[in-house]
Amino acid sequence: LAHSRTGWPFPPLLRDELRAVLGIGAAVVATGAVMALGAAVVGLWALPVFSVPLLLAQLSHRRYTAVRATYRQTIASLARATEIAGYTPHGHSRRVAALSQAVGRDLGLTEPELTVLEYAALMHDIGQLSLVDPVPEGATAGLPPAEQRRIALLGGAVVRQTGVDPRVAGIVERQADPHAEQPLAARIVRVVNAYDEKCREGGPGGPLTALEELRLGAAGEYAPEVVEALARVLSRDTEGTREQVDRSW
Repeated sequence: LAHSRTGWPFPPLLRDELRAVLGIGAAVVATGAVMALGAAVVGLWALPVFSVPLLLAQLSHRRYTAVRATYRQTIASLARATEIAGYTPHGHSRRVAALSQAVGRDLGLTEPELTVLEYAALMHDIGQLSLVDPVPEGATAGLPPAEQRRIALLGGAVVRQTGVDPRVAGIVERQADPHAEQPLAARIVRVVNAYDEKCREGGPGGPLTALEELRLGAAGEYAPEVVEALARVLSRDTEGTREQVDRSW
């Protein structure tokens, strides 16, 4: 159902679903077996007695979900510091995070990996806060490689001080490295960040121009497989938008 609704690749969705069902199914089967054994001794009282742990587990899960949501909101608020200070355009980090997650799904990342990718994409520009003179429009993709690496390392140092997962800091630090040496998440952040920056520079035809520039630079500067995944994601988004407009019409 998720595949047909979103168009995301089927194997990663199936893998994540099976991983979730395995834990839930084991809990349900174990509880059912305990209820069946207990019913022989205490009768129907086994049902409410052994349901209490399930209710407590549900409450704990809801609290955990609320904590995760608050944690994400805190990271998103911290990422907005560059926008408030005028270093990056409004909404840039959110756009990069959303598109990075879509590209990560297309490339088969798991849900935990997508969460780390989202946090890194939200905070990828935080190193710019250390600059005395802001980069025009926050466009770091056009800076010399050495300056890009310096900003990335400064950003990683800031992220490490926040107590976020160390993998997030590692991705932020390595987003300016040569793509052959980068982990997949850092390649994704680099390509999507460059795409968003080039879209702003390209005017009305920005998205197509930006994608073409990324493809031309894929051999040396950007990872070719990530650029093609980005193209597939953008193609699906365009088709989905067109179908929605047609239905509205």
